Amino acid sequence: MKKLFEGYQKFRQKYATGDDSVMQTLSEHGQRPEIMVISCCDSRVDPAVLLQCDPGKLFVVRNIANIIPPYEKDEKHHGTSAALEFAVRFLHIKNLIILGHSKCGGIQALLSQCNLYQNDFITNWVSLIENKNNQHTDVDGYAKKAVLQSYNHALEFPWIKQQVDTGMLTIHRWFFDIATGTISAFCDTENKYKEL
Repeated sequence: MKKLFEGYQKFRQKYATGDDSVMQTLSEHGQRPEIMVISCCDSRVDPAVLLQCDPGKLFVVRNIANIIPPYEKDEKHHGTSAALEFAVRFLHIKNLIILGHSKCGGIQALLSQCNLYQNDFITNWVSLIENKNNQHTDVDGYAKKAVLQSYNHALEFPWIKQQVDTGMLTIHRWFFDIATGTISAFCDTENKYKEL
């Protein structure tokens, strides 16, 4: 806890003090991020830290296994979908980054099926990622395929598809390797991930 309190003091000094503080400006003028990141909850994968962004630069949603669910317009609760709608329709973001990562516990749970049915929510959530006949066993390889599934799900949202089709929104598929600290982006022309 001591480290957290020290970090808070550094945050206050850097961003929240003085007449032209970043936080005062964001408070007065609101947020206008151009980038949204869908990232995993994994404590090793914090988009603002990885990309060294100041407050107000990224609109971030973190969930287990960085999943974008299918478009389902019903009366259920859809936290990730609501955040996507807010970012695209109200903040008018220009870039959507789906950030997968190595050693993902959510993907591991999906692939191993180990203790997967001893929980209230995780099993149902990770089942949004298809693993037909348990054919995939490589966690990192499948985490990359899961990013592609989330990308395809994103295009099911009519207001995302419309923005992509008109060139107002670009969707990026990124993968962070924890061991090396490197991010790779999926290259459509070469059909593979390449380091940024």
